[in-house]
Amino acid sequence: MADQETHTYAPHHADYRLIGGAGERARAAGLVNADWYRCAVPRPVMKQLMQRSDARAIRDTVIWYVAIAASGVLAGLLWHAHSWWALPAFLLYGTLYCSPADSRWHEAGHGTAFKTRWMNDVLYQIASFQIFRCATIWRWSHARHHTDTLVVGRDPEIAAPRPTDWLSLALNIFALKHVSRELPRMIRAACGRLGAEEQSFVPASEWPKAIREARLSLLVHAIVIGSCIGFRTILPLLYIGLPSLYGAWLYLYFGLTQHAGMPENVLDHRRNCRTVMMNPVFRFLYWNMNYHVEHHMFPMIPFHALPRLHEVVKKDMPPPYRSSLAAYAEIMPALVRQTRDPSYHVARPVPGHAEA
Repeated sequence: MADQETHTYAPHHADYRLIGGAGERARAAGLVNADWYRCAVPRPVMKQLMQRSDARAIRDTVIWYVAIAASGVLAGLLWHAHSWWALPAFLLYGTLYCSPADSRWHEAGHGTAFKTRWMNDVLYQIASFQIFRCATIWRWSHARHHTDTLVVGRDPEIAAPRPTDWLSLALNIFALKHVSRELPRMIRAACGRLGAEEQSFVPASEWPKAIREARLSLLVHAIVIGSCIGFRTILPLLYIGLPSLYGAWLYLYFGLTQHAGMPENVLDHRRNCRTVMMNPVFRFLYWNMNYHVEHHMFPMIPFHALPRLHEVVKKDMPPPYRSSLAAYAEIMPALVRQTRDPSYHVARPVPGHAEA
């Protein structure tokens, strides 16, 4: 497991090249491969928090897929009964199929969901397919996101870049912007080549794997589309393919709470991430990624230990948001202001920092 941690999230200096002039400016400003602030956690406590377990992740994964299957059966029955209730049933199915897959993709990609490595790898591949992502490319993209969070020219996963692109945000309610970018990337990889941006963070040794994954993903989608044509029904696509679009709204809702409106080019996750208190259902669907400051500071702590980590470090943290609605009460005005003033950002009351 130690090998996986290094492989996935330690900087790979030979392959981590810069993206354009902004990347050069980031290096000149000392933001590349820099030391980030970390809250003090006693070593024995940290050792306990880092303990992994298969049982919790297996339980949650079984519950999740049972819920997907049950909603899918219900939607199918209502579809064949020609009931309009099939529409909300498929919306439920798609939401369960796609949105929690984002947090499962994320946690399994860190190698912390399960104690057993192959379980993480299997869930990572399946969840990547469910949210229409090239698995290996996104594994390394997310590694860059962690080493250079919101560093312009380095972080390829800035969900709300400045000035605010409202059209892109609106399209991503149904993942249309995401898929319009990911599909050409997937086709390009299936043809045997990666784009310049992907080459900036994916090691060359990983390119063949990315190519195989892209080909397999496109093959599965081609089979589903072929089934629709052969049986003269859209039903197969409602189960595989389209849920990656119409079920994406909830992971966008969760995802924007992480960093939207926060300052770029800082080296303190307390300033560029949010921790948001959520209800038990949201926490299950989001797999505790609402504890996002804590996760970015200590990305190798499993999802189930993040609430305990929060209690350990909360005195050195900004106060958490009381709910996702409370977070959005800050996010939306910030995004509106960044539309006309890209230099604006939210300033959190960070202990010991001048921008309180």
